[in-house]
Amino acid sequence: MSGGLAIFVKTPGLSSLKTRLAAGIGREAAEAWYLLAARAVRDVAASVEGVEVSFAVAEECSNAQSFWRQLHDAAPLNLTVPQGQGSLGQRMAQVYASLLSRHRFAILIGADSPQISSTDLQAACAWLDASEPRLCLGPASDGGFWLFGGNRLLPEQAWLSPQYSAPDTAREFQQAMQGNGAWLELRQLTDVDTEIDLRPVSTQLNAMKTLVPAQSELLHWMQSNLIEWQ
Repeated sequence: MSGGLAIFVKTPGLSSLKTRLAAGIGREAAEAWYLLAARAVRDVAASVEGVEVSFAVAEECSNAQSFWRQLHDAAPLNLTVPQGQGSLGQRMAQVYASLLSRHRFAILIGADSPQISSTDLQAACAWLDASEPRLCLGPASDGGFWLFGGNRLLPEQAWLSPQYSAPDTAREFQQAMQGNGAWLELRQLTDVDTEIDLRPVSTQLNAMKTLVPAQSELLHWMQSNLIEWQ
């Protein structure tokens, strides 16, 4: 199995990130949460065999690339890919195509659903590692999605037509991609956009039987701060 998985990230200090979360808990805490979450997602992804993991970095400057290459370098990940220019749909399409040029299948995920598990990712990889066209989606509780994967190049318009960050983004996205492969839908997760999302994510992490150390660190950090924030 040879798959490519890219985690979409923005760099603290170079881009505004988690602005709605920062409005509730403060910019410093929001950035600290984001980095811990990105590390947790990265470490879970790195635990899946046969998948090359990289950070898809929003900023094109060398400082941003270096930041993500060096972040928590104890984990087996030192690759970055540029997101490129354009809308979210355009950037996703560019990263997806870049991964598919080197791998049998491509998976895109965000850094704000740190309660993912290796079982989630293994299921996606097993489904996509096939000769026939296949697609995979991990729906989010807010109507978006936390994972998308495929094993074929997809029409550009399919990436551009959905309205992103909307209550029906996942539905529109699946409709736009129809006809390009059979679908596997993973379990629904909560991603963190505002402080209201912190408690369900903490609960979901706490309910997991197995956590990688970075997830345990994030969970402890969240539990230590939730009373103060809420």
